[in-house]
Amino acid sequence: MEFLNNLRPAHDLTYNDVFMVPRRSEVASRFDVDLSTPDGTGATLPLVVANMTAISGRRMAETIARRGGVAIIPQDIPLDVVAETVARVKGAHTVYETPVTVSAHTTVGETLSLIPKRAHGAALVTDGDRLLGIVTERDGAEVDRFAQVHEVMSTDVSTVEAGREPRDYFDALAARHVPFAPVLDGDALVGLVTRKGALRSTIYAPAVDPDGRLIVGAAVGINGDVQGKAEALLATGVDVLVVDTAHGHQAKMIAALPVVKAARDAHEAATGRRIPVAAGNVVSANGVRDLVKAGADILKVGVGPGAMCTTRMMTGVGRPQFSAVLECAKAARKLGAHVWADGGVRYPRDVALALAAGSASVMIGSWFAGTHESPGDLKTGPDGRPYKESFGMASSRAVANRTRDAAGFEKARMALFEEGISTSRMFLDPERPGVEDLIDQITAGVRSSFTYAGARSLEEFADRAVVGLQSSAGYDEGRPLHASW
Repeated sequence: MEFLNNLRPAHDLTYNDVFMVPRRSEVASRFDVDLSTPDGTGATLPLVVANMTAISGRRMAETIARRGGVAIIPQDIPLDVVAETVARVKGAHTVYETPVTVSAHTTVGETLSLIPKRAHGAALVTDGDRLLGIVTERDGAEVDRFAQVHEVMSTDVSTVEAGREPRDYFDALAARHVPFAPVLDGDALVGLVTRKGALRSTIYAPAVDPDGRLIVGAAVGINGDVQGKAEALLATGVDVLVVDTAHGHQAKMIAALPVVKAARDAHEAATGRRIPVAAGNVVSANGVRDLVKAGADILKVGVGPGAMCTTRMMTGVGRPQFSAVLECAKAARKLGAHVWADGGVRYPRDVALALAAGSASVMIGSWFAGTHESPGDLKTGPDGRPYKESFGMASSRAVANRTRDAAGFEKARMALFEEGISTSRMFLDPERPGVEDLIDQITAGVRSSFTYAGARSLEEFADRAVVGLQSSAGYDEGRPLHASW
């Protein structure tokens, strides 16, 4: 990346402070762009779901991997739950969605609470792997919540056969004027396909491991039995390990990384597969150098830019994200490592600018919280708008979850100190209620950015991008108007 007219900024920059200048391009189409990341994770899309308990769970991990990214399961999740999550993600189909399923005797109330867990807006009624019927929110409207779904389900279900090409599924659903259909292999239910999902399967390449299974990562903290936790996570089959703490450039992290690296190396010797180790967070070249020397392959960059983070207001510590990514990426590149830009993205332009600064992937948290696939329950505000709750990982709520097994006195002591918002309403965008809708929006913008730069890959984009500085008025000039002035 280079600055326009060789300008050198006199202060650190946020994403809002910069813009990208178009240059001569031979890239004629967005579809000529390859967004595969070089960070060794196997992701075909440079998007990482942040390891936050309000955002990254099984459904999110499965969905993002099917479209090419990777989700990181938070460090606070019990190991048996992580193992179950990894197994279910690995067992998911790379094309078919995993539907919400209920038995015939499940209550209408419980079923209606489960339907919003997936963006297609329905639950399949099954007996084992045999399809019995389908239930939508409309079927449950004005019905006693203790009624059972076999009383309201539709048995006239349009299905499709397994093993067909995505375009065939799209044509079949379009011809029948239905948005989705269960996929059957003989009489066995194996998944569900939607019209949009079929289209997306022709645009995105799933992120898969060497065995063709969807990828997923997990985080480990720097306290307690780091070696045991790392070995247990590797045994579950995770595809990337993230050693995570808010302040990554510290002695505990530098002590923990060699332990995790040794566990990774032993796993590689036994399986023949190298699992990348990510660590952070840092915001300086010195932090990058120390953590790479200690064993990190990928550095998480960002202190304070996240929507749920109050670190900068509480402590005065942090760094504007664009400059942090730019400096850290340059240092990492010299050492053969990579960075993930963690936090501070609100629009597709921010993702593009993070990649222009040299990031191998961009970590997204709160932006994905207000989607069907995030773990929280869907709630409705007084104005009727659906939302999910999000919270920071250093907030009192997260600390309480993390210290639930601590003694009362120690737990009370730790609860005195917090950084981060404990509850925030993330409203679902009615036009983009699913995480795949947001992925479409992000990748459309990022692919277009690549064509403006004349780049076909992440490496070319980081090399060819020309970035200029702008005032707040310059940033406002670029914002669209949704109503006349």
